[in-house]
Amino acid sequence: MKSLKPLGLIALFVPLFAILAAAGWYAARAYVSVAGPPMPAFGYFAMGLGVLLSVAVGCGLMALLFYSARQGYDEPFRPTDESGTGGRDASADG
Repeated sequence: MKSLKPLGLIALFVPLFAILAAAGWYAARAYVSVAGPPMPAFGYFAMGLGVLLSVAVGCGLMALLFYSARQGYDEPFRPTDESGTGGRDASADG
């Protein structure tokens, strides 16, 4: 892979940080402008539990993805003998 020149890095990161800053400003402004009753402690607990479970499911799925790739489950089938039966007797199928 080619290395990026300093001007290319600036051209890449300045717009990305501008978008990040705009998103943060919008989120902070929306958070402050919402009026309503305060959330009870149980609401914060439920929200934290939901975030924790979502991260756990995401990590578990990524672990399964890497396990699947390492074990060769994603590879195409390649028969081991000339008949294309993968070593099985073709007449035994029925």
